[in-house]
Amino acid sequence: MSIEEILLYLIAFALCAAVMGAYLWNQKRKSNVVLKKIALAKEEGTYEPISLHPHVDLNSCIGSGACIAACPEKDIIGIVNGKATLINASKCVGHGACFHACPVEAISLKIGTEKRGVDLPHVNQNFETNVKGIFIAGELGGMGLIKNSVEQGKQAMDVIYDTLDKNHTAQYDVIIVGAGPSGISATLQAKKYKLNALTLEQDSLGGTVYSFPRAKLVMTSPMDLPLHGKVKFFETSKDELIKLWNSVLSANDITIKEHAKVEEIVAKGDKFDVLLANGDLLTANKILLAIGRRGTPRKLGVTGEGLQKVAYRLLEPERISEKNILVVGGGDSAIESALLLAPQNNVTLSYRSDKFNRLKPKNNASIEMAIQHNLLKVEFNSTIENITEHEVLMKRSEDTITIPNDLVYIFAGGELPTQFLQKAGIEITKRFGYTLKTHH
Repeated sequence: MSIEEILLYLIAFALCAAVMGAYLWNQKRKSNVVLKKIALAKEEGTYEPISLHPHVDLNSCIGSGACIAACPEKDIIGIVNGKATLINASKCVGHGACFHACPVEAISLKIGTEKRGVDLPHVNQNFETNVKGIFIAGELGGMGLIKNSVEQGKQAMDVIYDTLDKNHTAQYDVIIVGAGPSGISATLQAKKYKLNALTLEQDSLGGTVYSFPRAKLVMTSPMDLPLHGKVKFFETSKDELIKLWNSVLSANDITIKEHAKVEEIVAKGDKFDVLLANGDLLTANKILLAIGRRGTPRKLGVTGEGLQKVAYRLLEPERISEKNILVVGGGDSAIESALLLAPQNNVTLSYRSDKFNRLKPKNNASIEMAIQHNLLKVEFNSTIENITEHEVLMKRSEDTITIPNDLVYIFAGGELPTQFLQKAGIEITKRFGYTLKTHH
């Protein structure tokens, strides 16, 4: 081999080594950025998952980054040493874009962790619970994705139609409880089958969707809505989705019975008694529960909480002005609502702890800025004692104060419907790191 050839080989080797060195250095730099984000997430309490979240199989992951590019939330997943890893798992809203984007199917969607279990009802492959005749579809069964919830509602109604007792003595063939994605899909499928069906919603149409943490809802592929066909939304607002549902329901002459909370379901022979909060008693041969895991808003249990001026979610804040408003809670929903109302109202925020915990960094910075500029007043270590038409009695660390008040917004979380389900005879099991059955 000539000297010239040896030199060429050495130059080529040096170039390859330089390129490889630059690549490894860049990968290490990117990994360090992600590791810093993980450390910050652990410090701020957003690292541990609290509901539906991606789980990465490190043996299968090739570090393509497709999952990161697909996720509209950003900084849920990052790459460390060539493998995908969770950063802010508690901020995941479970639309599953990462799951569908992974080219090697290294991502699954889980609910609960090895340390923190999640209560899930027993449901077989036909969506039927251990109580024959009661079915569950959608988020309550662990399925938080809108497209999959819609599909489940349709499939559950297929089974109900096939197993319906044609000679039953109930008022309705089926009562659907909940008018979220799965409930509306099931309602439309029941109409398609010409079933005598009734849909009950404790709040208003799409109530579950309104509690989603994003203004924009993400669907990774078109969903098939009964009596309508393919819905090719890939990113849509809550209002757009509810407008579509209303349009389809109206076109098919279907009315959802809103503000109708179900208190109890009791099996009676070939039918179920369905008792509503207003005292009405309905009967059905089959029941489909399409209620969300968030359940009913948690109440404070204080005198005056039933007044019309008390609400558990904020709608159209731009229409509220020049009011004395009390916001109760210290989570992101409470902070965001207080900040939306503060510019045009006199807002007081009541929180039972001595400081905010686990807030999104942006919300934390915004509330600190608002406090500094006296845009609103925050009462830490405070609890509500009594609510009247024009005032609220609040207990602080050492004293009790009365503040003028026109509106109260309570953000104390939701009560899982575990007790309601168990009362109906449905078995509940705590699942740890339960993998949802989804399809690529």
